Amino acid sequence: MTSVNPANWDEGLTLRQAALIAGVSYLLMPVTLAEFYINPKLLIAGNIEQTAQNIAAHGRLFGTAILCYLITLILDVVIAWALYILLAPVNRAVSLLTAWFRLMYTAIALFALLNLTTVYRLLTVPDYVTTFGSGPLHAQALLLLNSYRYDWSMSLIIFGIHLGLLGYLIYRSRYIPKILGILFVLDGLGWLITPLKPYLYPNANFGFFFPFSFVELLLPLWLVIRGWKIQGSATHDAAIASGSNA
Repeated sequence: MTSVNPANWDEGLTLRQAALIAGVSYLLMPVTLAEFYINPKLLIAGNIEQTAQNIAAHGRLFGTAILCYLITLILDVVIAWALYILLAPVNRAVSLLTAWFRLMYTAIALFALLNLTTVYRLLTVPDYVTTFGSGPLHAQALLLLNSYRYDWSMSLIIFGIHLGLLGYLIYRSRYIPKILGILFVLDGLGWLITPLKPYLYPNANFGFFFPFSFVELLLPLWLVIRGWKIQGSATHDAAIASGSNA
């Protein structure tokens, strides 16, 4: 019977390759197109009638936004895998836990995204207007749009835990700048606190956390520009692992 050594599982991917895969996947995420270009054109705050008209008239554009979110979530899975391999030499167990938290966030966000697909069907299929009438149809669309935002915001709490663990691993590593680890921990703290604002502290002002959200762009840029200099693989870099875990 042939035994399998767990230390050989990641030999097919070097740390350099994992860094480049994670960095490029980050930069290819089209979520900003949906959040800052498409949604502001279609979703009018406090005016569900105009929002419904916009989606009905520009169904293809709304569908593009949904596709952007879906592609982003698929890339999140790739990033979770690549970052696990990249940071496994620091602490394999914590790196695995960090990847699982990102996958949990992705699953919850995907569940939230299903609300938008239902909105798309409700407002672009004429039969639903005939069946429900415009008033009830708009009310249901509003409920689904709000559910999407609420569900997604709750998933960001899980994402905040992921960022905190990721920051810890980056800080303990010897091949990624420690300052990025510190900034990621602070960014994760912001994502942990701000989604709970409507429920626990509605009058609090956490605007000072907003600049930290841009920290997430620094890591992929560093990985793409400097990641090719990282040496070794997730299996044989025992010196890094032992030094970081000391």
